[in-house]
Amino acid sequence: MTERVTRFGLQVDRLLADFIDDQALSGTGVTPDTFWKGMAALVHELGPKNRALLDRREVLQAKLDTWHEQRLGQPHDHEAYKAFLYEIGYLLPEGDDFSIDTANVDPEIAKVPGPQLVVPITNARYSLNAANARWGSLYDGLYGTDAMGSPPPAGGFDRGRGARVVARARVFLDEAFPIQGASHVDIRRYHVKNGALMANDLPLAEPDKFVGFSGNAMAPDAVVLRNHGLHVEMVFDRVHPIGCRDQAAMADVRLESAITAIMDCEDSVACVDAEDKVQAYANWLGLMQGTLTADIHKGGRRSTRTLASDRVYTAPGGGELVLKGRALMWVRNVGHLMTNPAILDEDGNEAHEGLIDALCTTAIAIHDLKKTEGAHNSVTGSVYVVKPKMHGPEEVAFADEIFTRVEAILGLPKYTVKLGLMDEERRTSANLKECIRAARHRVAFINTGFLDRTGDEIHTSMAAGPFSRKDFIKRKSWIGAYENQNVDIGLECGLSGRAQIGKGMWAMPDLMAAMLEEKIAHPRAGANTAWVPSPTAATLHALHYHKIDVLAVQDQLAAGGRRAYIDTLLDIPLATYRQWSEEQIVREIENNAQGILGYVVRWIDQGVGCSKVPDINDVGLMEDRATCRISSQHIANWLKHGVAGEEQVMAAMRRMAEVVDRQNAADPAYRPMAPGFDGFAFQAACDLVFKGAEQPSGYTEPVLHARRLQLKAAEARTE
Repeated sequence: MTERVTRFGLQVDRLLADFIDDQALSGTGVTPDTFWKGMAALVHELGPKNRALLDRREVLQAKLDTWHEQRLGQPHDHEAYKAFLYEIGYLLPEGDDFSIDTANVDPEIAKVPGPQLVVPITNARYSLNAANARWGSLYDGLYGTDAMGSPPPAGGFDRGRGARVVARARVFLDEAFPIQGASHVDIRRYHVKNGALMANDLPLAEPDKFVGFSGNAMAPDAVVLRNHGLHVEMVFDRVHPIGCRDQAAMADVRLESAITAIMDCEDSVACVDAEDKVQAYANWLGLMQGTLTADIHKGGRRSTRTLASDRVYTAPGGGELVLKGRALMWVRNVGHLMTNPAILDEDGNEAHEGLIDALCTTAIAIHDLKKTEGAHNSVTGSVYVVKPKMHGPEEVAFADEIFTRVEAILGLPKYTVKLGLMDEERRTSANLKECIRAARHRVAFINTGFLDRTGDEIHTSMAAGPFSRKDFIKRKSWIGAYENQNVDIGLECGLSGRAQIGKGMWAMPDLMAAMLEEKIAHPRAGANTAWVPSPTAATLHALHYHKIDVLAVQDQLAAGGRRAYIDTLLDIPLATYRQWSEEQIVREIENNAQGILGYVVRWIDQGVGCSKVPDINDVGLMEDRATCRISSQHIANWLKHGVAGEEQVMAAMRRMAEVVDRQNAADPAYRPMAPGFDGFAFQAACDLVFKGAEQPSGYTEPVLHARRLQLKAAEARTE
């Protein structure tokens, strides 16, 4: 039984109450009474408004369903559809032009384009890896992946491959930091003379790109260069296994890599109760205090991982150059939808989790704001919160109201909290300019989320007809309009030089050669950040930001005006050719079912919210709730329109459960779904599919949370 304590009319799980009172607030200057009185006000005063906004979603969805059902089988009338969306308030008129006026934004967000990591906050090791991924070894990234076209060989160090790595790194140095009259390949000695970097005795073509060094000026241990705002460190060491064989004693080239990182309390975690929330908040506390550690067991050795320190160098003209050793950290709160049993209101109802997150994560961030020594997360006194899954300007305005209340409760200056807006729901992307306007004093980030956006696209138009197969959905015109409009409206609203305009995840962490070839499209599109699945991927993706001057691209795009408008964005990706063979239908259903089951079985049984999951072809893909949302909504859509039948889908679910069981056979913690098909995980996957059309906005959270809580309760009864 959950033990609860009373706090200003709230019934709070003791685990959470004790953590807040004894750990989170200690040293912040905020008393427990102030905190809990404020939490009670948020829950009791803003809770009803939160519920009303969710009700508004359902009202609009019901009207959309009715409109499509009345016209099913008729040619789509785009103009009538658009007029209807304006009539019901789904679409809103665009107001006058404006620019955001967000203040005190750190340079990593405002001025420096570069990669961004997203990691589950509940995993301390992953969180530390992400924070420390501000710097990464280019040598390691090239040697240890398929980035040069082939995977690393088994066994010991391959000297031939190592030589190719060194040569490829020299090519990068020539491209980003050319030398007058020579190549880095030819250089035998780097030294500092009269405040300038000399390669042999030749200067850089752009001398200002040299910004610092460490050690002796005549034989530095390291040289720091800067290009497009990003730093590169050349490391010299004559006794290093690599440096001792290098003509210039260069042992490594280290890149400033993950400039920012999102510590995620949402899509990549499985937090269903106070126990889970405390784990998430405790890790966030450790990051903000600088005390988080993780014990690492690797190769029979044990070590303790800690947060990296800032890096100190000598500036060219003397004095110190201090560079951050950690990524600037955002924290992603949950959206407006879910509630959590960690706190019950005065009527015994679960409190909205977004309200809980807002006050808890901001209060914890005060530890960073009040630091008097050690590395700071924000040097400008800001707290960075990503707010996902909002539907339209009214919900963004509500988020702004929440954080205004939070700041008042905690005694923080107004607009201390900066907001990152995820443009991942159809009503938000269709009204993006007005969404940004609703939080114009806080916006420091907008980001496309193609996966959730596709899930919402399917659910919004669930009744319109059968959707195309998944691979064809992303070939339709709406997705290009969505991606272009996000950048163009962001630039219209003055985000360049003040905020991040982001792009989504590269989901294949083992395919770095493909990432290097394809993901350069993101900076070319004017995005000054994009998501990557690992620290190594961040280092490799950083190469793209050395090739592309993103701020210059943004200037060019801003001068050209919008490339996409609402008409294309509203082009519903329904199937235009529906004479699919039975084999094609079965293949599509199996692909969806395998992805759902592979993700859900870990979520329910092990509480793993994001992981590399083998797809139906055994290719490892990063999976979170967004990918699960697409697959479950897609099957639900085909069921609704008779493309597939329930028996056919259930048979596919069972076949794919057996496939997933085989793929996880080596995991000692794994619980097979076959042959009984009666576990909580398999039931959850079936709920997502067979009850998918009735899930709010097609979200997976209600089903996943309910089944995970059932499993945790069952396990508690057997202990």
